Amino acid sequence: MGKLHRYIFSHLNVLFFSIFIPLFTIASVIFMIKLATYTAIIQLNVAEMGKLYLFVLPELLFYTLPIAFVVAGALTLYRLSNDNEMVVVFSLGVSPSYLGKILFLPSFLLSLVLIADFLIITPYLNIVNESFLVSKKAEAQFNLTASEFGHSFGNWILFINKSDSNKKLYDNVVLFNIDVKEEILITADHAKLLNHNGMLQLNLTDGNGYSYAKDTFKYMKYEQLKINDTPDNKIITYNGLIDYWTNDTRRERKQQILITNTLLGFFPLLSIFLIMALGIVHARHQKRWIYLWLFLSIVLYYMSAMLLQKWLIYWTIPVVAFIWFGGTYVLYRRLVGNRF
Repeated sequence: MGKLHRYIFSHLNVLFFSIFIPLFTIASVIFMIKLATYTAIIQLNVAEMGKLYLFVLPELLFYTLPIAFVVAGALTLYRLSNDNEMVVVFSLGVSPSYLGKILFLPSFLLSLVLIADFLIITPYLNIVNESFLVSKKAEAQFNLTASEFGHSFGNWILFINKSDSNKKLYDNVVLFNIDVKEEILITADHAKLLNHNGMLQLNLTDGNGYSYAKDTFKYMKYEQLKINDTPDNKIITYNGLIDYWTNDTRRERKQQILITNTLLGFFPLLSIFLIMALGIVHARHQKRWIYLWLFLSIVLYYMSAMLLQKWLIYWTIPVVAFIWFGGTYVLYRRLVGNRF
């Protein structure tokens, strides 16, 4: 039996990677096209584009791995059936249910990985990704350059005489602020723009400050002075896994993701009987439209996971899982169990 395990797994691995790699490549290309739209708003170098790709990598894997496994499993058994190798296996006393036991372990492990992916890994990376984009958009809003016109920096009017925009370094800087009670003027020989997760900070060095009120005039000399500006974009922080799934931020959207992705994560495990029902055939007497039925099965499962939750909410998970597992078992008994 160990040789049968290895033989089936060897065929499964070849077909799995031949299906997974094109699917993953297509998903990556779609993300790259989406990433190209960001460059119209923010500036991204190659390293930053690679960082954004790594942020969405677990999500790309989540949506491609289950489809690749189910299709590869069915095609593996179908290929062995067409080569009459399944007939030999069954003639040696191996039952079709034993093939289900062989497929159970990889499908169970894959489902565990998928559930951990979307429950634990993806939420954290989504927050990091959004925080990074907010930070880059904040920088884009303050593309400070030397100009005879001033820049708005929070409550300040900022004048720059010399700038190095790539390094965010500026020389001979003047800031002017008209407050209700006083007017403030600050000069600096040097300045640097810092970005702390979307909150911009202007770090001034070697300068002077003047403030004028109705009856007072103040002067100061400083070596270092920091002025903060918080843009309109909300700073996003990750406060732990439980807080992410239980807080009220985008609650409806997270509920949809939780229901849909739970079902998608268990798709390989719930589809063992579907794999055998479509993959095990008698080459001379049965001609199944396996590619068509695989496509329709995947579409039906995914559409059920997304559409039924409008009415069933969280009950969608047990209802769809029970109907799918029971329905595919009935199909397996009719097409395979009663014949082999």
